[in-house]
Amino acid sequence: MAEMILEVKDLRKEFRIHLLGGKLITSLQGVSFNLERGEFLAITGKSGSGKSTLIKCIYRTYLPTEGKIVYYPKNDPPIDLSSCADETVIDLRISAIGYVSQFFYAIPRVTCLELVSQPLLQQGLSREDAVAMAKDMLLQLQIPEELFDAYPSTFSGGEKQRVNIARALVKKVDLLLLDEPTASLDKENRSIVLSSLLKLKQKGVSAIGIFHDFEDLKKFADRVLVLENGRIKSLKVI
Repeated sequence: MAEMILEVKDLRKEFRIHLLGGKLITSLQGVSFNLERGEFLAITGKSGSGKSTLIKCIYRTYLPTEGKIVYYPKNDPPIDLSSCADETVIDLRISAIGYVSQFFYAIPRVTCLELVSQPLLQQGLSREDAVAMAKDMLLQLQIPEELFDAYPSTFSGGEKQRVNIARALVKKVDLLLLDEPTASLDKENRSIVLSSLLKLKQKGVSAIGIFHDFEDLKKFADRVLVLENGRIKSLKVI
């Protein structure tokens, strides 16, 4: 029997728009699914269907209105990400759960290499090892070595996003959340990123990712969850 790493139960997320007189917007309703350890689940659907909201609820950027999001560590009791303490969420983000946003906000006066090394230092690696691993990941994503000491705020959009992805992929995690990571990349760079994701899959990392290109997601996804108007329209094996 497959081992579960994540269980989403009856998830609901509402937003109250105060600028519209307190209007209530329901983004997710009744969303339930399980993720097996080592599985890659792709999420797709039209714009506004709730895809990013779902990823952000799992990462606890958003606090769900109702429901549970249960994370199952390998050697510890289950953790409900929808209700656990903020300190627990922060610890999990450092040690076990990675996240790639579709947007990259460069930190002023922090070099590319420093930025990608930081998650490894937070996990307790020596600076020497962290820098070596960061360099390897940046080269894998085809960031030129001459940019390692430059500031990502000066990079092109595609380079910024690849640095953003490198920062998430470089550290050891059990669960990776991907919010349209390849949206701003051309075909060649999408292929590079997907190749890196496949390497993680081969290492047993579990992932949930939003992708729009069906040919892309077919290369690595085990199942596809289709959202429509905040509900699951279908969930099937590719």
